[in-house]
Amino acid sequence: MKTIHLSPRLQMVADMVAQQKKNGWLVDVGTDHAYLPAWLLQEHREQFAYIIATDLRRGPLDRARQTAREAGCGEDIDFRLCDGLAAVDPREADIIVIAGMGGETIVHILKSACWAPDWWLGDGPMEDKVLVLQPMSSMPELRDWLQRSGFRIEEERLAKEGETLYTALLVRAGEMAPLRPAELWAGKNTGAPLRGEWLDQWIARTGRALEGMARARGEETASRRWALEEVRSGLVEMKKEWEQWQR
Repeated sequence: MKTIHLSPRLQMVADMVAQQKKNGWLVDVGTDHAYLPAWLLQEHREQFAYIIATDLRRGPLDRARQTAREAGCGEDIDFRLCDGLAAVDPREADIIVIAGMGGETIVHILKSACWAPDWWLGDGPMEDKVLVLQPMSSMPELRDWLQRSGFRIEEERLAKEGETLYTALLVRAGEMAPLRPAELWAGKNTGAPLRGEWLDQWIARTGRALEGMARARGEETASRRWALEEVRSGLVEMKKEWEQWQR
């Protein structure tokens, strides 16, 4: 039997999933090689009553089946060829993982599945379900859609893989205090060790974007520049706050 080892990015996601309620039904959307569900079954088999792995393309799904067979859990994962959650009944999902995709793709998957906070499923409300999201891009757009659509971000974590930082969000249905502009980009501030580097990354990105706008003219450009300056100012303040917490 092949032992599954996860990258720091996927390990962050797996640890977040493993801390949720036991005997849950898990859906891994866009499973690719199925490393995540295979690792969870090897390390926390008793915690999951049922696991579904979906992918949009047949090739990745075939690779996922091979991974599961080599890991000794080929009979324990239900593989489904579909777009996002299209072939998943809501009653089959207690924990929904969408990792390694752009934020706009994650929004598309959730909107297409009609995950809404007032949507009653089986014997319980949507608020009993957990979303574990690991966006690769478009993070401001994802956080903004979540807060406008009746979801709350309960936790964010960071992981470093090589020189790249990644974030994962634990999300449930429910109201959340409106995020400030800088929080839409970098999430709420914490004293986590990687947080300072995460903020530096976004401060640098917004700074480069503002430099690119410096010579542009027009009312629309001025409005975008003002909004981005507000974001960068908030990021700088969060970095100062984080530095105080480290003392």
